[in-house]
Amino acid sequence: MRDRLFQLVRPALFALEAEKAHDASLRALEFGIHPRQSNADDPALLQNIWGMEFTNPIGIAAGYDKDARAPDALLAMGLGFAEIGTVTPRPQSGNPRPRVFRLPEARAVINRLGFNNAGHASALARLRARKRSTDKSIVGVNIGANKDSEDRAADYVTGVETFADVASYFTVNVSSPNTPGLRDLQAPDQLRGLLRRVMDARNAAADTSGRSIPVIVKLAPDVALDDLPAIVACIQECGADSICVSNTTLTRPGVAHLPNEKETGGLSGAPLFELSTMMLARVFQLTEGKIPLIGVGGIHSGETAVTKIEAGASLIQLYTGLIYGGPGLIQEMKSAISQAIQDHGANNISDLVGTKSKEWASRNVTT
Repeated sequence: MRDRLFQLVRPALFALEAEKAHDASLRALEFGIHPRQSNADDPALLQNIWGMEFTNPIGIAAGYDKDARAPDALLAMGLGFAEIGTVTPRPQSGNPRPRVFRLPEARAVINRLGFNNAGHASALARLRARKRSTDKSIVGVNIGANKDSEDRAADYVTGVETFADVASYFTVNVSSPNTPGLRDLQAPDQLRGLLRRVMDARNAAADTSGRSIPVIVKLAPDVALDDLPAIVACIQECGADSICVSNTTLTRPGVAHLPNEKETGGLSGAPLFELSTMMLARVFQLTEGKIPLIGVGGIHSGETAVTKIEAGASLIQLYTGLIYGGPGLIQEMKSAISQAIQDHGANNISDLVGTKSKEWASRNVTT
């Protein structure tokens, strides 16, 4: 059963403008007003990835907690990891409001936020001050570039250098559609130059701390399929540890004629599921399952969580799904994954990863 408190407050939240509702939910987390996981996770969900123990594969995607206001509250709700950001070196206000639009009929959202955040210093102070319930808590930092930066690659390097002592991992966000020209960084020639500088910064931090921080590259679902092999090869060549598939889409699958569907920005939520899952499976096939992947996009039920894992994800993230499903969705997903492991006759979630990747990779998903 979904969380009863959410069912009570949902009408009030949906009566608010979308961005105000988002901030209200963050404030509630900051004040400790949220459900808490009471039971330990099923041991079958445990994975050791990048030398870290993920007690379950479910994380919060970047974009929800941009400024590291509530990572521990999110973890206390039962998530296996949290990702803050996207955070840029200097504070920026993002695009003019309104810039977040619900499409409830499709369980979707369109946003054109534009990397609004309080900057590195603010997030760093919070991450350094946070009280960890355990030293094993996993909080990643999603790094990006300021809109007016003259050297965007330098902004990513600064992100690595700034958060090296507090980040469990880094996600290099080159796939947001709301910063002009940012997605151009996914082109192999530009991506190679960027990642070499990022990996050099990561390696320098490792030389100082003795800890090699994983680096993940987050891709857009709108990458041309013919370009995908070269992009994936570039990421692997540069030594990145993982690929996250995917960010929001500029296409509008399944939302034609709905109110707000013509708003500019990236579409997230249930309509993105098939496209992002097909892309995930193709990346899994291209990497031959040799690196762990993070699956994001359209997860809104236990069934879709299982499907994302079967398509190739070792870890999954959600955000829009929580807007419509509430915190109870987390346990629903974990229960479904545990059941799928049993049905598969397996002992661990790793045995499910990629089991249906060929099927999903061969799909022709229309947008």
